[in-house]
Amino acid sequence: MSVESKIEALQTARSKTAATKAYDRLAKLFDDGVFTEIDAFAKSQGGYAEVVAGRGTVGGIGVYAFAQNSDVSGGAMSKAQAAKIKKVYDLALKTGAPVVAVYDSVGGRIDQGSDLLGAYGDVLKYSSNLSGVVPQISLVLGKCFGTQALIAVSGDIVILSKDAQLSLSTDGSNASVEENAAHGVAHITAENEDAAIAKARTVIDLLPSNNLDYAGTVEFADADTASEDIVLNIVDGESTVELQAEYGKSVRTVLATVEGATVGIVKTEEKVLDGQGSSKAARFVRFCDAFGIPVITLVDAEKFSCIKSAAKLTSAYAEATTAKVTVITGDAYGAVYIAVAGTGAAADITFAFAGASVSALAPEAAAVISLGDDFGGKLKGAADPKAERAKIVAEFKENELSALDAAANGYVQDVILPEEARAKISAALDILADKRVSTLPKKHNNLYI
Repeated sequence: MSVESKIEALQTARSKTAATKAYDRLAKLFDDGVFTEIDAFAKSQGGYAEVVAGRGTVGGIGVYAFAQNSDVSGGAMSKAQAAKIKKVYDLALKTGAPVVAVYDSVGGRIDQGSDLLGAYGDVLKYSSNLSGVVPQISLVLGKCFGTQALIAVSGDIVILSKDAQLSLSTDGSNASVEENAAHGVAHITAENEDAAIAKARTVIDLLPSNNLDYAGTVEFADADTASEDIVLNIVDGESTVELQAEYGKSVRTVLATVEGATVGIVKTEEKVLDGQGSSKAARFVRFCDAFGIPVITLVDAEKFSCIKSAAKLTSAYAEATTAKVTVITGDAYGAVYIAVAGTGAAADITFAFAGASVSALAPEAAAVISLGDDFGGKLKGAADPKAERAKIVAEFKENELSALDAAANGYVQDVILPEEARAKISAALDILADKRVSTLPKKHNNLYI
C-alpha cells in the first residue's frame, strides 16, 4: 500500500469516527470541541471498539472522558471497550484529572462469554479504586442497564438527560428519569443531552481536579440579598447547582461558590430529618470531604426520624476533616445539634441567628427537667392545661434556650443577624483555609452502611 493510500485510509477512519454520536458528544463536552483521542483505532470483533475516549479541557481544566458509541454495535460492552475505558481511568489516576463517562449502550456482547464478565469487573474495579481520588461524573444520555448501570451510579455525580434510561434490571423496568430522580440515583436531570453536557461542564468548573488539589477561585456575582432563600443570601449569584433535588426533601444539598470559592451547602428543610434526607446529606458531606470542599450547614431542625440514617450523618460529619461551618438559623435540639451543629462532633465554627434556639433536649423535656415541681405546679388549676403547658414551654425556650445563652456556654461562637451571614461565613472560611487534621490510621469506619 502506498503512502498516499495509507493517508487516505487514515483520513477515512478518522472521518468515520468523527461522524458518530459519541464523538460529537465528547466534542460538545470539551473546550472548542478539541480533544486528543485515546486508542482511536482499537478494534473489537472486526470493527472499531464501541467507545470513543479522549483527553481535553473543560473550562481550561484537564479532563479525561469516554463515550459509549451507540453507532457502533449499539455501544455494547466488550473486552476491547473495557480496555479503552481502563486506559482512561489509568491515565486519570496518573495525572490526577477528572473523568466524565458518557453511557449509551444496548448492553454487552454476550458472545464474549467470560471475557465480558471480566470486562465489566475490570471497569467497575477501576472506577471504584478511583473514587475519592479524582471526581467522576456519569452522563447517562441513552440506555444504561444491568451491570453498566451499576458502574454509572458509582460516579460522584450522576446526570441524566430527559430521554435517558437507567436501571439495574436488564429489561429496563424502573428506568425513567423521574424514577431515578425520586430514588436519589440521579443527582441532576436535564431537558436534553446538550443541557446535560452543559451541566457536566458546570460541575467540573466547581470541583478540584483531584483529592490533593483545590478548586480554583472563579469570578463571581454578588449574592441575591433580596431573596427569601438563605442559601441565595449567602452564595455568589447564579452559582448554585442543587443535587438530588427530588430525593430526601427534608434536606437540601447544593454546590455553589462564596466569593469565588467552591463550597458545599447542607440546609435542613423540615423540622424532622427523615432517613432519605439524612442519607443524602451524609453522602454529600463525604463527597465534599473527599475533595476538600468546605461544608456550610444551615440548621433548623428538632430531631431525626431514622436512627440508622442519623448514625450515617453523624459519622459523615464527625469523620470529615474539611472545613465545616454551621449556622443555626432556627432550632437545633439534641441529636441534631450534636450531629451537625456542635463543635464537639462536627463543626469547626458555629454561628446562630439571634432568634435561634439551642438545647441538648427538646424544649418541653428540658422545661420539665429544669423546672421540676414548678412545671407541674404551674399547670394546676389552669383553665386550659394544654394551652398553659405550651405557654410554659415557649417561655422556657425564650428565656433559657436562646442563642445568647448557647454562646455564653460556648456552644456557638457568635450570634449574628441573617444579613451578616455571608460576611461571617466568608471570614470563617478564610480562618479555616489552612486547616490540617491528622486522623487515626485505619481503612475506614463502619458506620456508613
